[in-house]
Formats: sequence, C-alpha cells, structure tokens
Amino acid sequence: MNLSILDQAPIPSGKTPQDTLQASMQLARKAEELGYVRYWIAEHHDFSGLACSAPEVMLSYIGAHTNHIRIGSGAVLLPHYKPYKVAETYNLLSTLFPNRIDIGIGRAPGGSAEATMALSDNYLEQVRKMPEKIKELLHFLNNDFPTDHMFSKVSAAPVPTVPPEPWILGTSEKSAILAGEYGTAYVFGAFMSDKNGKEIIQTYKKHYQNKLNPPKVIVTISAICAETTEKAEELALCNLIWGVQLSKGEGKEGIPTIEKAKLYPLTPEEEDKLKLKKENMVIGNPLEVKEQLIHLKTLYNADELMIVTITHEFEDRLRSYELIANQFSN
Repeated sequence: MNLSILDQAPIPSGKTPQDTLQASMQLARKAEELGYVRYWIAEHHDFSGLACSAPEVMLSYIGAHTNHIRIGSGAVLLPHYKPYKVAETYNLLSTLFPNRIDIGIGRAPGGSAEATMALSDNYLEQVRKMPEKIKELLHFLNNDFPTDHMFSKVSAAPVPTVPPEPWILGTSEKSAILAGEYGTAYVFGAFMSDKNGKEIIQTYKKHYQNKLNPPKVIVTISAICAETTEKAEELALCNLIWGVQLSKGEGKEGIPTIEKAKLYPLTPEEEDKLKLKKENMVIGNPLEVKEQLIHLKTLYNADELMIVTITHEFEDRLRSYELIANQFSN
C-alpha cells in the first residue's frame, strides 16, 4: 500500500502559527521515517486555523530537514499566479532537492473573497483560463515550447536535471478530463467531495493521453486512527466541531480540545451535517482503519492514498500516522 500525507497545517487552540509550522516539519521527518511516499502541504490564505500561505517556502524548509521523501504542494492555486513564476519556483526547489519535488495544481481560491482580491485580479477570469495556464506551466516545466511560441527562448531557470512532477488536483470531471488530456497524474480530493469519485477517476483514465507514462491516481482521504475506536471517535470530534464552528464564523482560536468539542451545543440540523461529514472520514483503531483504507484503494482503483489528519493535539496526529504506517508494514 502506497501511502502519503497531506498536511493542511492546522493550528490547535492555544498554539501559534509558528508552533504549527514547526510541527509540520516534524511531521514530514516522521513521515520519511515511517515510509510514507510523499509529504504535501496545502496553500490557504487568511484562513482561520490553517498556517501555510506559501507552500514553496515551507518546502524549502522541509526539504532541508529530510533526505528522500517526495515533497510538494497540495496545491499551488494557479489562478493567483503566472505560470512562469510557478515554474521558476519549483524548478529551483527541484534543483535544491533533486528528483523529490511534486507540484500539485489546483484552482480553488484558498480563502475569502477579500483575500482573493488582494492576491489576484479578476480571479474568475483566471479560473476560466486554467486550461491555458496549465498548458503554459507544463511547457515551462518541460522546457518544450514550440519554436514559434513567444516563450520559446525563455527558460524557467534554474533548469533541474529532473523536473518537478505535475499533478492536477480536483473533485470534478472537468479536472479529471484536463489531467487526462494533458497526460498528467491526477489527485481526487475525496475528503472534500460528495461526488462519485470512482466515475471521475474512470473519466480521467478514459481521456488519458500520454504514451510515455501510464495514468497515475492518488485519492486523498480524511483519516484518524487511535489505539481504540473510542479514542479515535473523540479525536475526530475535535475536527468535526471545528468545521461546524468555522461555518458559523467561529473557531478562529483554532481546533478545540476534546473537552470543549464534547460540550459544544449543536442544532439538529448541525448534527445531521456532522453525521454526513463523518461518513466521509475513516475513523477507528489500527485494524479498522487498515481495512477501510484497503477498501477505498480498491474502490477507486487508486495507485496511492494520501491521508489528511486533523486533531487538537499534534502528538495524536503524529500517532495516527504512525499507527496506520505500522499496520501496513507488518
């Protein structure tokens, strides 16, 4: 079982962004030790409780503190940026950390409307141009513009020996078709989608057009593992209640403790929403989680599962990843 980690850099209540980003580095080092294939960190902007606004900065820090695990963005929110600058940045990372850099490409805003306006002009127009922007980025990464193209003599220097590996991230058929037609690897965000991921992945493979490399799929799953099912349920409650708080404009102090999560008052409607969200998570003891992950890998016919885990205590998050890795190493 190929397993990877998506780190959203969640800030627990009582902790600082600095605490969280230091914990992210420790998580990446532990992931390498445990045999995870890759570690990705997400991009968010002015988003309460999430610490990383610049994955490229964190990746340079994490790359310097690890040795061989693949590291990458999950994702670069391309509508905010020019493809050339993105290519330069990730080529530089690939030069520093050869054959270790992934570049996940997404189109979400990653924050509020106000933050989006502060980042980029005419965001929706840039989303409309995503196919062109991705195509341009791939040409810069591969250094293969047609000779008659205006950028044919422009290099995204430094040009590494092995370019970053591009992945298109998404939760829709549109993203799957784009990844297929451009011949890139694809990541389906199951943890944030209620759509039929199995059909979306089949759509990706149906449209795949790359004779040099076979299609490759990662499915991202929300999972929490503990020594007992009861403990895992308690840990998951912190994440679930935090989600409810954020939807109401609360939760700015970060992920609540188990004690506060248990005491949080829920309306019947919120209880129903919480149950639906919980159904989209993998929660349990090590054996239960292993069985669920194997089932999901088979269901999606995925090459790899990427796990996102959010708990109040960093030690519980680290322990969850450790328990899962140990189950598959036995």
